[in-house]
Amino acid sequence: MFSNPLNRFFLCCAFSVLALAVRAADLPEGFVYLQSVDPSILQDIRYYSSDNFTGQRVEGYQNPVCILTMAAAAALREVQDELRPFGLGLKIFDAYRPQRAVDDFIA
Repeated sequence: MFSNPLNRFFLCCAFSVLALAVRAADLPEGFVYLQSVDPSILQDIRYYSSDNFTGQRVEGYQNPVCILTMAAAAALREVQDELRPFGLGLKIFDAYRPQRAVDDFIA
């Protein structure tokens, strides 16, 4: 059953939708994980690690994920689609910044 590429595709889609529904519940209304909109866009969330200007992980970054408004994520997906034929793509270095991170920067 799963050897058919079409069956595998639909199974992946079903699991993706289920995973997104669970994860999206953790976000404020109107926000999404960029990975859920376009997994081909690279993400480099340095504030999650010590590889940033502070030299340590910044408070508020619980996971190395890019959170954006749905409108911003959709716009990035459109740009990514335009770049793909040229062998190019986007890489996001920062996105939604939690208030706890701003407070950590000030401290």
